[in-house]
Amino acid sequence: MTSITPFLPLLLSVAILLMGNGLQGTLLPVRAGMEAFGSFEIGILGSAYFCGFMAGCIYGPRVIRIVGHIRTFAGMVAVASSVVLIHALILEPAVWWLLRATTGFCFAVLYMVIESWLNEKSTNETRGLVFSVYTIINLTVITAGQMLLITADPASFPLFALASILVSIAAVPIALTRIDQPAPLDVVQLRLIRLFRISPVGVVGCVAVGLANGAFWTLAPVYALTSMGEASVSNVAWFMSIVVIAGAIGQWPIGSLSDRMDRRKMIIVACLGAAASGLCMVLFANAVPYGLYIFGFAFGVFAFPVYSLSVAHLNDFITEPSDYVEAASGLLLVFAVGAIAGPLIASALIDLVGIKYLFAYTAAIHILAASFCAYRMSVRNPAPVEEHIPFGDAVVLSQTLSTVDPLPPVEEDTEAADSGDDKPVS
Repeated sequence: MTSITPFLPLLLSVAILLMGNGLQGTLLPVRAGMEAFGSFEIGILGSAYFCGFMAGCIYGPRVIRIVGHIRTFAGMVAVASSVVLIHALILEPAVWWLLRATTGFCFAVLYMVIESWLNEKSTNETRGLVFSVYTIINLTVITAGQMLLITADPASFPLFALASILVSIAAVPIALTRIDQPAPLDVVQLRLIRLFRISPVGVVGCVAVGLANGAFWTLAPVYALTSMGEASVSNVAWFMSIVVIAGAIGQWPIGSLSDRMDRRKMIIVACLGAAASGLCMVLFANAVPYGLYIFGFAFGVFAFPVYSLSVAHLNDFITEPSDYVEAASGLLLVFAVGAIAGPLIASALIDLVGIKYLFAYTAAIHILAASFCAYRMSVRNPAPVEEHIPFGDAVVLSQTLSTVDPLPPVEEDTEAADSGDDKPVS
């Protein structure tokens, strides 16, 4: 516990921030459905968020280098908090797309500030514990945020206000922390072709996760709202929360098993399990009592670990420790590309055949990913088990945002950047 105590202000900020993000991530698709947005218009909401998120990954380090961590955090919180309220004031799809892109940018930078802080201030002995706690917070508070959906009517203003309040309050622990801010972020190169050559399965697996999970986060609230024959906001909150909790439960047993064998076998198992769960959602969710929740739980158990498994598999083939951050950064951007395309493809399909077939789409993606993985097993030997990076280390890496910056360094007044509000409060 003593190794976690210095990080409590940062972790508290994470918890409050993600609770607000979890609430608005579920609230917006539900409200969009109530406002009769089309499936494709809702799909663009998800794509816009990940467009902004990818831009934040690329340009966030530049912002942090210029003004420092604390000022960056305060500025992004102010914008993100205001954006939530604008959604409630202007109910136009095109405006919402721009707002979601802005939110994605802000949250990418906010995560980057916190994660760089946690990474630099932890030691080799405590880093695993710190990021394990961080991962647990990620999953649990997002669930709590989603459950806040049942506290008020999504068609009214209070839930938007609550999400804005949570995002705003998240700045307080950071602003008042006594922990010294980290050094400027290191910049890594973006060499996606090199990553694909190192591990085609790792790259394709992350694209597949983006295609499937990007569609899930965007459209599953609408699916849950209508899937039980009657519109119920509580269906949405319980369904999304159960899937996220299942994803947390599935990470460690599946990851631990993958440490002991050809990791591609577990990627195939996870993908086929997610595909089977998705098909059961299509065929039996309404026929089986509580089928929505049972098959949703199974989907989360299998679908959510695929990203970390893909990161771990690529890392098994990396020979230089310095390349781990580059790999994690590149794979995150690859995931974002998939997450931009996924909601658009899924929403176009849904417009043709109906929201019921959302999970038929995710099943198709997972089957294709498993098939590619099986093909690669036939042409490449596995990495020796004794050379596997522990799955827990891969989870740490997969939780750390990209620090890719395509622009040249800016000459800035470092003394000014480190002055004022960026100094720790005494």
